[in-house]
Amino acid sequence: MTTAMEQRLLTIGTVCRRLKDDFPDISISKIRYLEDQGLLAPRRTQGGYRLFSEEDVERLRTILRLQRDEFLPLRVIRQELASPTSKERRRRRPAGLAEPEPEVEAGELAERTGIRPDLLRELEEFGLLAPAVVDGGRRYPESDVEIAHVCGRLAEFGIGPRHLRTLRTSAHRVTGLIEAVAAPALRSRNADRRQAGVDDLQALGELAHELSGLLLWRELRRQAAD
Repeated sequence: MTTAMEQRLLTIGTVCRRLKDDFPDISISKIRYLEDQGLLAPRRTQGGYRLFSEEDVERLRTILRLQRDEFLPLRVIRQELASPTSKERRRRRPAGLAEPEPEVEAGELAERTGIRPDLLRELEEFGLLAPAVVDGGRRYPESDVEIAHVCGRLAEFGIGPRHLRTLRTSAHRVTGLIEAVAAPALRSRNADRRQAGVDDLQALGELAHELSGLLLWRELRRQAAD
């Protein structure tokens, strides 16, 4: 007998069809493989059929996106999903460039990322975090929470803030290149043209981010093959 709970759950075939438009290479066998790897844990009926909740579907969507867009191996995806700040980062959509970014205090940033106070100071010293001083206290843009989290993970491998200056410098150079392209529109007195410039800035940023990831993983594959 099917329970009311099971009626609200989805079969593996339904899940596969739902995600097909966004992830054309999705298949039932791939979903089963991700389950075998411990990344998914759908419910089972008494007859052994898999049933997926909406949360399961969202988790699967995140796994597929991290594979496709960020080229992460399953081991890293498993760590990412287990991270204390991962669920919050997955739910939050990137804000548009014209939208104000939320801010957090130093205590909240440290609590959410779990990084040590001395590491936090180093990240600031090397320009990897960019707090503003408000009423004598530091306030960090929301994006700094993710930056601090990633830097904390890198520190576990012995890669400290001083080693990451190259990445910050590279980001500045890419930003300068993108800004040069969008600058005429951004400086226009026409509001529609300025908005078009912001839209171009966002599109260029996303493309540059994608290209950077592709180039990085190409070099890492070469290292692995040597």
